[in-house]
Amino acid sequence: MKEILNVEAIFGENVFTPGKMKERLPKSVYKAVKRVMDYGGELSLADADVVAKAMKDWAVEKGATHYTHWFQPLTGITAEKHDSFVAHPDGDGKMIMEFSGKELIKGEPDASSFPSGGLRATFEARGYTAWDITSPAFLKESGTGVTLCIPTAFCSYTGEALDKKTPLLRSMEAVSEQAIRIVRLFGNTRATKAVASVGPEQEYFLVDKEKYLQRKDLIFAGRTLFGAPAPKGQEMEDHYFGVIRERIGSYMKDLNEELWKLGVTAKTQHNEVAPAQHELAPIYETANIAVDHNQIVMEAMKRVAIRHDLRCLLHEKPFAGVNGSGKHNNWSLGTDDGINLLDPGETPNENIQFLLVLACILKAVDTHADLLRQSASDVGNDHRLGANEAPPAIISVFLGEQLEDVVKQLVETGIAATCKEGGILETGVSTLPDLEKDATDRNRTSPFAFTGNKFEFRMVGSADSIASPNTILNAIVAEAFCEAADVLEQAGEENFERAVHDLIKEYLTKHQRIIFNGNGYSDEWVAEAKRRGLPNIKSMVEAVETLTTDKAVKLFEKFGIFTRAELESREEILYETYAKTINIEALTMIDMASKQILPAVIRYTRTLADTVIAVREAGAEPQVQSDLLKETGRLLAEAKKALEALKAADEEAAAMPEGKEQAFFYKDVVKEAMEALRTPIDALEMIVDKEVWPLPSYADMMFEV
Repeated sequence: MKEILNVEAIFGENVFTPGKMKERLPKSVYKAVKRVMDYGGELSLADADVVAKAMKDWAVEKGATHYTHWFQPLTGITAEKHDSFVAHPDGDGKMIMEFSGKELIKGEPDASSFPSGGLRATFEARGYTAWDITSPAFLKESGTGVTLCIPTAFCSYTGEALDKKTPLLRSMEAVSEQAIRIVRLFGNTRATKAVASVGPEQEYFLVDKEKYLQRKDLIFAGRTLFGAPAPKGQEMEDHYFGVIRERIGSYMKDLNEELWKLGVTAKTQHNEVAPAQHELAPIYETANIAVDHNQIVMEAMKRVAIRHDLRCLLHEKPFAGVNGSGKHNNWSLGTDDGINLLDPGETPNENIQFLLVLACILKAVDTHADLLRQSASDVGNDHRLGANEAPPAIISVFLGEQLEDVVKQLVETGIAATCKEGGILETGVSTLPDLEKDATDRNRTSPFAFTGNKFEFRMVGSADSIASPNTILNAIVAEAFCEAADVLEQAGEENFERAVHDLIKEYLTKHQRIIFNGNGYSDEWVAEAKRRGLPNIKSMVEAVETLTTDKAVKLFEKFGIFTRAELESREEILYETYAKTINIEALTMIDMASKQILPAVIRYTRTLADTVIAVREAGAEPQVQSDLLKETGRLLAEAKKALEALKAADEEAAAMPEGKEQAFFYKDVVKEAMEALRTPIDALEMIVDKEVWPLPSYADMMFEV
């Protein structure tokens, strides 16, 4: 009999949830933990000892032998150092298993080998991990057994943040504090904090393991550096939401089960636009938990794929010529008494608090469009943004017809007297219900779109941590709220109504240039955005310097999110990451071309030449074979020349000092040389006998899964 999966029974079974804490902790200790989780503060060492013992006992009962402080360094992925619960034998030689509050609260991993951007000298090794009490510990089941993972922040010996979580937590506190100032102005005395919530939609590709292992570019770079297009791609639009194939469905089933056990609210799954591409989306969660869970999702995707003889590709553009993968970062802000600050209500034109929040967000996005663009920058995303499959690199805000009309009225007259309504969509079929229609359509070309009661930041790369985009969002909105609250608090209660209306109109008038509801893919929008003065930052390396402008430093230091030193370190790390990534790709291309592709083409040309000779000796004219030989020879010579040029360019780049100049050289020179090598080799793939070609083709990888 087929086993029935009981989702309710397994959900969160591998998570030390507040519910499990409540069952296992003394009432006073549980209350102390909840107080710190909800309102901040520090847990006493005595209480931490009690929590640590309960956590250890639960983990050991589930088969755990080790624990780790699970953190997110500036590599973009997670890190972990495992320590066993083994303490010492007792007098009878029996092993004692221990885990103390001190071990729970603080760890000391070696910080010298993680990216620090000059914050740490190579010989300075000490770093600290600090328990994030708001994100629950969980159990990871892998080849090493069962490990208790404790989400933590990571900082240097001198206190600088060396991770992505610490700035995120700082930004969450900043936006909460400033949002509460806003709601207090509107008479809300119940709320004690505001919570940024996030729901990231994760896109990914799956390919067969055997084909993956035959491609060094997928192994080393995560994307195909060579590859001619398949006869069929996504032209028929038949993969999007199509029937999920059995092998993929089996993978998704196991992935869901693992994620549900880890407390991840995996909700939606479907085929994406490109062949072999899929998506998984969870339900909204508090921002830092959503960040942790998205890292868990990406790790689980790769781990579960291996069990199914598959490989999961999270690169933004693993296959040229077909859609790449992104990660739509849905962001909202609500108070702890249940008010969504981004809910316009039935009549948004009359919802003054919502209009002020909206005006502040428009101001924030317009003022710091460069920072928001930078937060979605990585090497892989350069292949995707602006390619008519993802938002353009120009930041704009989509509000939809209803809100755009409200904004227009406020800007022109200072009063929004009317509000467009959705109406009814008649299906025209007697057995189908008529549908209540939203007042606004969606816009898939917008980088930052309002979608009912949240904003969807659509630019984030699929392999990226969502910590950086949400840190930036929280920070820029906190600044806008702070400045608005300063003005309105100074106006006083007696002048509040007039002051808030004036401020909304001022912000909307000054920052309406950021609103764009049209086709973001069009050339006309690029020209219009330039006329409006909106930044068009086309690549990762061009976006890096936005982190250290006076404007950015002032923002981050004001709210204690980053120091100037932390920002400068990240700038250095990003330049270095870009250069290293392109260098790895270039070396991989050189290796594949030199050792696999060109030798195969040479063997093929010899076979062709032998055929030409044989046909001529038989008294016939081998016109077809001769033409094919000439074309193959021409492309082979072009490829050989391009290979030598790439070697020279990469050697020149590698000899340069690390930093901005080197990164731009890789972008402007080495990448061009890589493309020059790819072009003739992809053309050769269309000529050379498939039995001779050394690599699985696009058709093999995308359609045979």
